[in-house]
Amino acid sequence: METAVAPLPSEKYASIVVDANTGRVLYESNSRDARYPASLTKMMTLYMLFEALDDGRMTGETAIPVSAYAAARPPSKIGFRAGQSIDARSAILALCVRSANDVAVAVAEHLGGTEERFAAMMTAKARELGMRSTTFRNASGLPDAGQQTTAHDMAILSMALRKRFPHHYHYFANREFAYAGKVIRGHNDLLGRVNGVDGLKTGYIRASGFNLATSVGRGGKRIVAVVMGGDSAAIRNAHMEELIETYLPRASIAGAAG
Repeated sequence: METAVAPLPSEKYASIVVDANTGRVLYESNSRDARYPASLTKMMTLYMLFEALDDGRMTGETAIPVSAYAAARPPSKIGFRAGQSIDARSAILALCVRSANDVAVAVAEHLGGTEERFAAMMTAKARELGMRSTTFRNASGLPDAGQQTTAHDMAILSMALRKRFPHHYHYFANREFAYAGKVIRGHNDLLGRVNGVDGLKTGYIRASGFNLATSVGRGGKRIVAVVMGGDSAAIRNAHMEELIETYLPRASIAGAAG
């Protein structure tokens, strides 16, 4: 009998591993139970931003203004003052690498007029993608009891980002970026440490525990894995690594028959 990875002993825990070439679920635990996305939310904020770029509503140089409300968001953040702005390309990096809450709100206000309206747009997009159990209330993932998702839905979003935006996907692999004369480093410790990992996103609020969505490919095999509710970043990362090493070998090879 094949060994399965033991779930983490936390009531907040949920996980899923999906063969990204076929959509087949290789492993899941509590994957359809309601959870808080925390900063995994920003994957949808980025999805909406990528769409705006591809639709021609924005370019990489578009200046996104930072309102007083956006500037006042708690960390993680870049630290803008009200009235400053950030170019769209830097905004993407700030979301992918730094998980910047001030930038998430600035993007939301730029694309939706208000963060509330943008959250409704995010939820509508989630339904369009087949994420039936996700409701967004903000663009950042900051605590809101009404903002809920599942590991299953976050896997759908992770795969949609790569499939729909292969030309933007490289942003998720950045471990740091330079902005305004500073080097800003990220939170995703699996990048550059675990062979084949090329993105996506970390997340944490107290209510969610430590979350992580990961895409990894080796030798034509590719999986997307989501872990939610780790008790620490180290525990979450170790569990994710165990899922990768156990289930990536069981994934299909792209283009293989059968």
